Amino acid sequence: MPVTDVRHDLDALTLTITADFAAPVERIWQVYADPRQMEKVWGPPTYPATVVEHDLRPGGRVTYFMTGPEGDKHAGYWLVTAVEAPSSLSFDDGFADLDFTPNPDLPVTKNVYTFTAHDGGTRATYVSSFDSAEQLQQLLDMGVVEGATGAISQIDDLVAS
Repeated sequence: MPVTDVRHDLDALTLTITADFAAPVERIWQVYADPRQMEKVWGPPTYPATVVEHDLRPGGRVTYFMTGPEGDKHAGYWLVTAVEAPSSLSFDDGFADLDFTPNPDLPVTKNVYTFTAHDGGTRATYVSSFDSAEQLQQLLDMGVVEGATGAISQIDDLVAS
């Protein structure tokens, strides 16, 4: 399992997940840069993603929905804030309805994904920042750690294929 550490800090309002992959930085970057690859790892295994729009540049937007085992759909979006290929990506991630209108009742997280060379492979650090401890706790209660860990764990199989 590539996830080596998960930490949530209610004082700093952050959730940090660290994962190590046996693939070079450029290969891990491609997982997010290519929407067809991203679909294979964005949702947890039982909620695969479909990427609808993928404009991975500052000011760009990524839209997607995840489909559950019962056919239920859950949409979301990224507003891309910074891109430094292949080492980092920053975006705001929010929940949306199925026409990708943001859902104001659920939190928007600020995310920074960083990819660095480590032990012949890549260390990925995923940091999500929240506006309040209540928002962080809301996503923790919704299972964000289990979902993100499951999603990230799919990267190993993708890069090995």
